[in-house]
Amino acid sequence: MKVPGLSRFAAMDSADRLWIMLLLSFGIHVALLAGVGFSAPDAKPSAKFAPNLEVVLVNAKSARVPLNPSALAQANLDGGGNTDALRHAKSPLPAMEGESDTVAVKKLQRVAELEQQAKRLATRLKSEHSVESQKSKREPREPAIIPNAADLVQRSLEAARLEAQISREQDVYQQRPRRTYVGARTREYAYARYVEDWRAKVEKVGNLNYPEAAKDQKLYGSLQLTVSIRADGSVENIEINRSSGHKILDEAAVNIVKLAAPYAPFSSEMRAKTDILGITRTWMFTRGDQLSSGE
Repeated sequence: MKVPGLSRFAAMDSADRLWIMLLLSFGIHVALLAGVGFSAPDAKPSAKFAPNLEVVLVNAKSARVPLNPSALAQANLDGGGNTDALRHAKSPLPAMEGESDTVAVKKLQRVAELEQQAKRLATRLKSEHSVESQKSKREPREPAIIPNAADLVQRSLEAARLEAQISREQDVYQQRPRRTYVGARTREYAYARYVEDWRAKVEKVGNLNYPEAAKDQKLYGSLQLTVSIRADGSVENIEINRSSGHKILDEAAVNIVKLAAPYAPFSSEMRAKTDILGITRTWMFTRGDQLSSGE
């Protein structure tokens, strides 16, 4: 069955068919747009979308709930900061004047690292203390020695004896005689006259009592003597410092010193300085059978 309109449309050339199709398409779109209405959007927000929720992060909290909160936060904070102005913090980090955010963050990171190091150090010290405690518990302890009453009494007696001995030695030390030694070359003016008188007396007595054995054996030589004389003029001690090499001469010198005693008592000036005077002299037995003193 042939349709007359379609036959004519098919007989047209391609250009005519294109224009016809464009006209039909335009007419259809106009008809569709004519049935569609346009209106202004509703100013009120739709109930399908919830409003934005602003939450403020705070770095402190309080036990009291604020009466008129100005913002939502993760914890209650009834007042804070150092200003009365109505402001909100832009960041939960503490404000640092004169520093950039990068520097502040680096400092906070450094603080966190130090806190971690401190925690690790505390843990290690606690562990070491625990090990030492366990070690001390395992090691046997020596039993404490508790002295009995007898030991305490014995120690007290020993301490008392030692104290008494020290006291006696101290008394003896304080009561010891004061000694002064003089020689031919080291004479103090206070002793010069006394030493010279003593020398003259010893030479006089020595020449009057020259040893006969030394004359017979023709013995000659010198020796050094130290004679210690008390304040009353008596002889305390005679000491041979250097021998003559002949026992006869050494004994003769000692006997001469004893024969010449006692000597003159000390003067008041000498007594104020010494209790015993030690006189060191060199005695010579010469070829002329004479006794003389030198340095």
